[in-house]
Amino acid sequence: MSAAALVGVAVLGGLVGLVVPPLAWRFATPPARLRRVAWLSPAVAAVVFVGLAAARGDDPALPVFLAVAAVGLVLAGVDLAGLRLPDPLVLAAGLTALVGLTGAALLSGDPGRLPGALAGAAVAGAAHVLLALLPGSRLGFGDVKLAVVLGLPLGWLGRDALLTGLLLPHLLHGALVLALLSTGQVNRQTLLPLGPALLTGTWLAVLLN
Repeated sequence: MSAAALVGVAVLGGLVGLVVPPLAWRFATPPARLRRVAWLSPAVAAVVFVGLAAARGDDPALPVFLAVAAVGLVLAGVDLAGLRLPDPLVLAAGLTALVGLTGAALLSGDPGRLPGALAGAAVAGAAHVLLALLPGSRLGFGDVKLAVVLGLPLGWLGRDALLTGLLLPHLLHGALVLALLSTGQVNRQTLLPLGPALLTGTWLAVLLN
């Protein structure tokens, strides 16, 4: 992708980032510390969009990845603010991914990629259901539903991307929890959102594959 196209994608991401906080706060009231850093949202969204464009510029599903990322940014904001992943937003991301990837598969003349996307959703969902059912698990079924949605683009990219996308979020979340515990900012009873880690890990898996 050309430099000019990447600049355009960055501007698009920045514009999306401007509307992420107000949309997210319709679903959950953020603590003061989140309101103070809301100005970072356009920069974060621009980085997310440019990363996807640079990594997947030749993929016919790039617009789908960007659309899912836009909804994902709102979901991350809601989860950080209120420890919840609203079903309407998760459903919107899922329908965007499913319909968009179906269209990309048909328009690109490569319908064989669609079963891979569906398989990715099934594998991601099954893996997270098992994790949610483990004794002492704090994994919520909102997280499970989000994992199913994110399995679609990961499955579209293939097995390596799917495996990376399944593993990375939990490594990131575990590292964050350990860091917060070691600095005394949380204790073992503190509930922390998993949604941002699921989304970040998926984004990194797309970039790495």
